Amino acid sequence: MHSTTMFLAGLQWLFFMFANTVVIPLTIGDAFDLSSVEVASALQRSFIYTGTACILQAVFGHKYPLMEGQSGLWWGAILSLCASASSAGISLTEIGGGLALGIIISGALVIILGALGMGQVLERLFTPVVMSTVLFLLASQLIVIFTKGMLGLGTATQIDIPTAGLSVLLIILVVWINLKGPGVIRNFSILIGIVTGWGVYALFFPSPPTNPSTSTELFQLFPWGKPSFSFGLILMAVITGLVNTTNTMASIKGIEPIIKTKTTNNQYRRSFVLTGINSIVSGLFGLVPYAPYISSLGFLQSTLIFDRAPIVIGGALFILLGSVPALSQLFSTLPISVGDAVLFVAYLQLFSGALTNLNGIRFNQRTIYRIAAPVLLGIAIMNIPAEMFGSIPMLVRPLLSSGLLVGILLAIVLENTIDWSKLEKSIPSPQKKIS
Repeated sequence: MHSTTMFLAGLQWLFFMFANTVVIPLTIGDAFDLSSVEVASALQRSFIYTGTACILQAVFGHKYPLMEGQSGLWWGAILSLCASASSAGISLTEIGGGLALGIIISGALVIILGALGMGQVLERLFTPVVMSTVLFLLASQLIVIFTKGMLGLGTATQIDIPTAGLSVLLIILVVWINLKGPGVIRNFSILIGIVTGWGVYALFFPSPPTNPSTSTELFQLFPWGKPSFSFGLILMAVITGLVNTTNTMASIKGIEPIIKTKTTNNQYRRSFVLTGINSIVSGLFGLVPYAPYISSLGFLQSTLIFDRAPIVIGGALFILLGSVPALSQLFSTLPISVGDAVLFVAYLQLFSGALTNLNGIRFNQRTIYRIAAPVLLGIAIMNIPAEMFGSIPMLVRPLLSSGLLVGILLAIVLENTIDWSKLEKSIPSPQKKIS
């Protein structure tokens, strides 16, 4: 690949990493009631360590072009715990300290289990139907989030017509490039969409200048609270950490058909060990623990650039971005609606992977349960407001309130307890009409 093309592909990865990362430390800082300096520090740490984690996985871990980022599962679980802190009579610093210790312990456990070959066990559980369930549910969850952002519903209670109009035009542009653009242009549809949208937004929706604080504490230990022993929080962290390994399996299994390869046990082992190390670092420095992003699959299918070099370049640029406060501030002006509109198109590709995994599987009125039950139950839970789960014990609330997790676990149970191949063959013949 030409060096210019390689750099542009790396720049595209940088925007993808940024769009998927920037919101997480901001919302976590708000949940823990951190100061503006602490939030700015967390943002810098997130950029630097996300870039580092991506490079480590691409070079030493699974060796695939998959973004290693702060896990959506962990993010949701931490926000859920913070939201219920006052009703449970626990202070935010107690929750933060207990979580920090729990995250470190869960990371150590993932390292041990990964080194012992956990990947081989999980690989048997992740059948094509389980993979389809993961991709269907992830696409459903992300598309809702992106649609709200595109319509300007992140901070408003009504659709913002100008913002929504620009988002629709960006979607049309990116889809047109993907369908009709020349090969080289098509590979950079996401980069073109974000740069164009950012420029148009800056021109027609100018925002007042701000004077942000540039003083940060980059290596601040335990910003959420001093480590404290809480059996409930540690148990919850261990369970969440183990379930979070499904991200690794789904990402690696999902990329195999895209780049036509087969993952070795050593690749699984190295990937799990690195994810565990990333979790320990997260616990120490107040970051949401890491996992490979399944959404990288949609990005790869949109760009059709499968080399590892661009993600390494993107990771290095992200480290640079986090190291220079002025650059971090510049990128923080990227409108959320623009990023969401472009990612909306990229993540539509996840639906393609979900359908492809079902090739060759016959469905009838009996076997349809194996895909319909986990997917539709997962979507149903996603549509229940988070506050409705307040009556569920805090220990299992993050698990049961996640439609994605419930759907994946149900799919794994159904696939490993029922012999669907027998039911595929035993299609009952239609009854004759009685005249």
